[in-house]
Amino acid sequence: MRMIILGPPGAGKGTQAARIAEQRAIPAISTGDIFRANIANETELGLQVKEILDSGGYVTDEVTNAIVRDRLTQPDASTGFLLDGYPRTVGQVEALDEMLADQGAGLDSVLELVVDTDEVVQRLLARAQEQGRADDTEEVIRARMDKYTEETAPLAQVYRERGLLRQVDGMGTVEEVSARIQEALDTRTNGVNGSAL
Repeated sequence: MRMIILGPPGAGKGTQAARIAEQRAIPAISTGDIFRANIANETELGLQVKEILDSGGYVTDEVTNAIVRDRLTQPDASTGFLLDGYPRTVGQVEALDEMLADQGAGLDSVLELVVDTDEVVQRLLARAQEQGRADDTEEVIRARMDKYTEETAPLAQVYRERGLLRQVDGMGTVEEVSARIQEALDTRTNGVNGSAL
């Protein structure tokens, strides 16, 4: 199964992606995790990415596309994957289409976690305190949310038009959201498309 999970920062994509990946026996590929590893190792890419993220921006499509293309050629992604944090822009959607076409493959499903913005901001501020994440100030968090709305939210419409989008209520406990996701995926597998809100 080849999937994407969409949702604003703090929507719980990473947590749910890990659960889906384990249940479906596919790798969860998070561009954020790849970037954070490079930042921690102070690679050239990591230093570049850190500067961008500290200002509340996103990494360029060119860099992100190259990283994803490389990751999708790894053996564990040959039969399926779950992309978390990619694509973020229409340009990245087109790049992903090309990558999959090169492999003779296509997407099976796109999940969108729908959440309340103010609650997510509070969730991220709490996480920043717990984990000592200096980049998660309220100003930066809200800038990322605005950027998501401007650039990434329109992707939901692209995938809706392709009949791939499943919207899932992302509020509630991890278990509640996970159950909604499983229901949405099972429904999709049975040939029904729409909303699981």
